[in-house]
This record gives sequence, structure tokens and C-alpha cells, in this order.
Amino acid sequence: MKSQAIKQGIERAPHRSLLHALGVSTLDMKKPFIGIVNSFTEVVPGHIHLRGIADAVKDSVRKNGGVPFEFNTIAVCDGIAMNHDGMKYSLPSRELIADSIEIMAQAHAFDALVFITNCDKIVPGMLMASLRLNIPSIFISGGPMLSGRFTTSQGEQKTDLNSVFEAVGQVVKGKMTETELEKLVEVACPGCGSCAGMFTANTMNCLTEAMGMALPGNGTIPAVDKRRIELAGEAGRQIMNILADNVCPRDIINRDSLKNAFLVDMALGGSTNSILHLMAVAHEAGVEFPLSKINDISEHTPCLCKIRPAGTYHIEDLDRAGGIPAVMKELKTLLNLNVKTVTGSTVSRIIDSACVKDSDVIRSIKTAYSSKGGLAVLFGNLAPEGAVVKRSAVAPEMMVHQGPARVFDSEDDATKAIMGGIIKSGDVLVIRYEGPKGGPGMREMLTPTSLLGGMGLDKEVALITDGRFSGATRGAAIGHVSPEAAGRGPIAAVKEGDIIVIDIPNNKLEVKLSSDEIARRIACLDEFEPKIKTGYLSRYIEKVSSASTGAVFSN
Repeated sequence: MKSQAIKQGIERAPHRSLLHALGVSTLDMKKPFIGIVNSFTEVVPGHIHLRGIADAVKDSVRKNGGVPFEFNTIAVCDGIAMNHDGMKYSLPSRELIADSIEIMAQAHAFDALVFITNCDKIVPGMLMASLRLNIPSIFISGGPMLSGRFTTSQGEQKTDLNSVFEAVGQVVKGKMTETELEKLVEVACPGCGSCAGMFTANTMNCLTEAMGMALPGNGTIPAVDKRRIELAGEAGRQIMNILADNVCPRDIINRDSLKNAFLVDMALGGSTNSILHLMAVAHEAGVEFPLSKINDISEHTPCLCKIRPAGTYHIEDLDRAGGIPAVMKELKTLLNLNVKTVTGSTVSRIIDSACVKDSDVIRSIKTAYSSKGGLAVLFGNLAPEGAVVKRSAVAPEMMVHQGPARVFDSEDDATKAIMGGIIKSGDVLVIRYEGPKGGPGMREMLTPTSLLGGMGLDKEVALITDGRFSGATRGAAIGHVSPEAAGRGPIAAVKEGDIIVIDIPNNKLEVKLSSDEIARRIACLDEFEPKIKTGYLSRYIEKVSSASTGAVFSN
């Protein structure tokens, strides 16, 4: 056992003394030490209930012969951090989460780890740490929030956090009063859990299950459902079996399981952020997975689900319909069914007993919403290294579009322009210097996209950025444009009125400029000057790589 390094031999007598101070008995010294990595915080609704999850895991670990030690990581609520300087810290927190877990696990020589996670950057940060450490590990999420209920003159409507963001645009447009907005605010998020749609947190929890690092139900069982606590207990039991068999994350996460995750992602119409995070996970796993490969997968993977924001269903509906095993069963002819999972069984064994209980929530390949996957990567002279769009959430009339560029060098300026009525039908909104280095931190832009949606412009205006979008975003929102403006990418050369051409079916993103003109304009640019020169973000700017490679730290 790895933990022998802190408890065996006369030279470890001081270590044992400190462990006794924690309540570890002499008998416990002979048992495996299991680290319980908990992202509990009282700031994030998706994490407020994780103490209960941790208690269930620890109790199960003890019953099955292990000694649990709980420690915490940081967790940012993207919704609360949205549309102010706090969002600059969200993506960078992913690297801190991975680094802090590495530090704690190595310093205290744990034999295995249980990762208790839920929201946007925490899931990938923990996945990255698990691969880096490569000791027996299992994931258990806190589960999704239930949808809210909002009563209007048209009757009762299901709501979620995105409903509130979009309602802001409706208030600006005069379609909703501020009093109605505040009533919606009170009911849209009815309790604990990760926000109720196929947003980034739930996408990543579903994909953790799909790639085999979590038990069936991890991505979809609601946070308030008693099955969530039962699943936590099962995770505590199963970590002891994984440890006994010495099954490590790199035995599970490989090229085949990552391809499975991308396939499920396309079928679900997951968050655009999933591509960024899965690329980072692939990097930690030592697997090369170019963006062009993702288009190949999407081209042959039907979109089987329309979960919010792409449709009207929520994660609770996906769970009721059979969850991720049922989705994977529909995709079985495309998946690698022989990959290992933390259950001790293969994907084939897991999906064998699954069934679809609602054929509209989870459609078959024959009745799919579309023959292609929900995500696409666009290339062209505006994005030589790629850009990402959630095409399942794009209106048919915006799949092919061209229009004049309306150029802004920050999200804040673009938001003011939208609220001021400056953006008109047919425009292509360009928001740059919001990439990993330029932002810094590649802010999500749910506020401008939701304003466009609430004002009824999401079917008339496209938005292109080197920043990111929330998984709650819908419309012709194209993000992760690479290289970013701060890296002197072509997006930095775009001027007001330049014609932008978007062709999502053919994976194209172009500006109607010659290569010589783009090069001339870039040569005339001033050197990029970082907006932040102190603290963690200043160091992040120095180390972070392009979004096209997952915005991981460069060596």
C-alpha cells in the first residue's frame, strides 16, 4: 500500500503519532487509507449538500475495510461569477483544483481516492488530477437540481437558471416586468444540485459516467433523490474493490473511452465547454485527440436528446427516461463496448440491462433529432485552429449566415451595446480579447447570449468569440476561436463591417478578407498587454495554452 510511506517502520513513528491524534487506531494503521476529495462549499448550490454525500461515502469505506480521510477543494459557481471580474477566475480554477488534489494526495500518501464533485470546472479538474496521480479512483457527483415551476397567464412553465438569464433580455425588450422577473428569480432554482439543464456541469457528470469513471446514475439521478445517497454508499464500497484489483484511472480513460465520451456528448448535445475539458483530460491521459477528430465523430453520431437549452426537457427527464446507460444502448453500434469501468464490468455489461422509458427524451438512431451530433468544430481563415458551436441549439435559419461584424474588445462593451439596442438583425457580434490569455481566463458569456435570446435576436444575430459560452447558451454562438486575439490570431484583425461567413453544416468560419490583408492587419497590431499583472491570473497568463488544446498549462 502506498500509505505505508506514512505509517510503517520505526522511522515513521512520528507520523503514526500524528495519525493517532486524528483518531486513527492501531488497528486502522493496517488498513488502506482512502482520500475523500470533497468540493463542498456553502457558496455553490451544486455543492451545498455534499457533506451528506461525503458522510455516506466515508461510512461505506469504513464498513468495507478502509480508513477515510476527507479534504476539500475550491469550487466556483459560474452562475454567481458570471458577467463580472469573478468569471476570469472560473476556468483558471480548474488547474488549481487539479494541482491542490495532487499536492494533498502525494503529501499524505493515500492508497485510493473518491472524488465528490458536481459543477463546471470541478469535474474536469478532478478528472485531470485522477489521471496525474493514477491511483485507484472513483467519482460520485452531487447530482442535478430539479427544474423550477413558474406560473404565468399561459399556465405553469418549467424553469431553470437559464430562464432567469433570458428573462433579463425580456425585461430589456419590455416583454416582462421587473416584478415578474423577481417572481421567476424566487422559483427558478428550487434547491441544491447542479443547474437543471444539459449545461456544463451536468454534461461533464454524464460524460464521467460514459467514460467509465463513475457508477451508472452518476450524471442524472437528482440531487434530492434518495438514490443519490445510495449511489454514494455504493461508490464507497466500490473504491475498495477497485483498490483490491489495482484498477487505476489510466486503465479506464484511454483513446477508446474518450471516444465513447465524445460520442455520448454528441448524442446528448452537451455543452461546448465539454470539448475544452475533454481535450484537457486527454492531455493528462497522454492521448492525442485533435479537434478535427471530433468532427469525424459528430458527423457519424446522431443527436438523440434535446435537453435544455436545446429543447424543453431537463436532466430529471433524462434520468426518468433511462439515463446515460439507455443513451449508450441506443449508440451501441458506434461505441467501444469492451472498455473497463469502475463498476468492474465493461460498458457492454452495463448497458445490457438498460432500456429507454421515454422515446422522445431519448430517441433512437432511426428517429434522431438530427443525423449529426449536437456539437461541431468550425475551421477557416477566422479560426485556423478551430472554434466550437452547439449546433443542436442553433435555429435552422442561422445554420448558414453571413453579415457585418460588430466588433468589441470585451464582453462588457458588447453587453452594453446589446442592451442599448445597437445590435441589429443580421449582425455578427465579435467579442475578442476574452480568450485564455486575453481575458484572462476565457470568460463564459451567458449574459450577452441570453440577452439576445430574451430580446428575440438569437435567430437573427450570430456571436463569435475567443472566449467561452455557458452550457446554457443557445443560438448561433461560436466560441473558443483559436488562435485567440491575444495570441495575434485572425480574430484580432477583424474590423467593424467586415463580412463574416458562417457555414455550420460544412464546418466553416470565414471572414471575407485575403490572407495578405489579414497578415497586414496583424502586423500593424500593438503587442498584447495583459490586463492583470499581479496575483494568480498573472501567472496563469504566462502558462496557459490555446483553447484548441484544452487551455492546459504549457510546459
